[in-house]
Amino acid sequence: MTPLDPTDLVDLYWGGRVSLVTRGDDIVVYDRVFKEFFLDAGNPVQDLVKIEARAEPEAETVLEIPAVDPGAEEPDEETVLGLMASDAETLKRKSFAACTDGELEALRRIMARIRLTPPRRRTRRSRPARRGRRPDLRATIRRSLRMHGEMVDLHWRRRRLRLRPLILILDISGSMADYSRALLQFAYSAKRASAKVEVFCFGTRLTHLTASLETRKPDDALERAAGLVVDWEGGTRIGESLDAFVRHWGRRGMARGGIVVICSDGLDRGDPDVLATAMERLSRLSHRIVWMNPHKQNNANYRPQTVAMMVADPHIDLLLSGHDLSSLEELADLLPELG
Repeated sequence: MTPLDPTDLVDLYWGGRVSLVTRGDDIVVYDRVFKEFFLDAGNPVQDLVKIEARAEPEAETVLEIPAVDPGAEEPDEETVLGLMASDAETLKRKSFAACTDGELEALRRIMARIRLTPPRRRTRRSRPARRGRRPDLRATIRRSLRMHGEMVDLHWRRRRLRLRPLILILDISGSMADYSRALLQFAYSAKRASAKVEVFCFGTRLTHLTASLETRKPDDALERAAGLVVDWEGGTRIGESLDAFVRHWGRRGMARGGIVVICSDGLDRGDPDVLATAMERLSRLSHRIVWMNPHKQNNANYRPQTVAMMVADPHIDLLLSGHDLSSLEELADLLPELG
């Protein structure tokens, strides 16, 4: 049995339809509710906007819920489902910079339902467990005394797991304008998944956004975050921003043993020596440094080309792209392994 993907609109639609609809007459109601909630079909203005995903310039398909009107000629169900799955997958692999406003809105709704598994680390402390490498002698002897000295059961202990801090540092300068809002939505989803997530953004200065993202409504969270940023789509000073993070937050323990994810294209106007020093200090404080550069895209042979990326490269543990939804899902899948 293959588990369904809750971030896939196709799996979400058919999973809900199979488990929630018990009568054929209710399918029309289910489709209407699904469209209004997941595809924002309740707004009359948005009704005129369709979620389009183009695989080729001359090929165009539309992501829609299959019709269930018994009077209309219905296409084959497997064909419709295949088109929906293809459209959703194409949309996930479409660069944020190439998406229309309607497609970005659809991606935002999908991204809001991404479930991240926070990275964990094993501590020195242990806890009782059904299996393990270390026997729990105290519990075993206590149990044997109850059985008049008979060794009936062998108890075990295993090391406790603790969440690692996850720090997201997002570049919101002018060169990242096509990606920064999508990355901020991803940061909101990550913050909803774990309490040990800290979010920062920077252009010419560093801004702490964690408190503004602590709300249940994503639109309110993003609006509050945008209100705190005074250098949105301005210049870029990566070195000074990372140096400020290390001095004011990293050294106080926020980054100690954590996973630091820096999302930037590496176009820096600052001093490379400041960036080199900040990255070297950050690498000593953190457990892993992940850099997401949209210019990498799907190029497996990508090599740093800007001065900032060349300076930071020796301290980067993992380089990803972050230019589309599939690359963000790749980061979400890799997070447990980075612990």
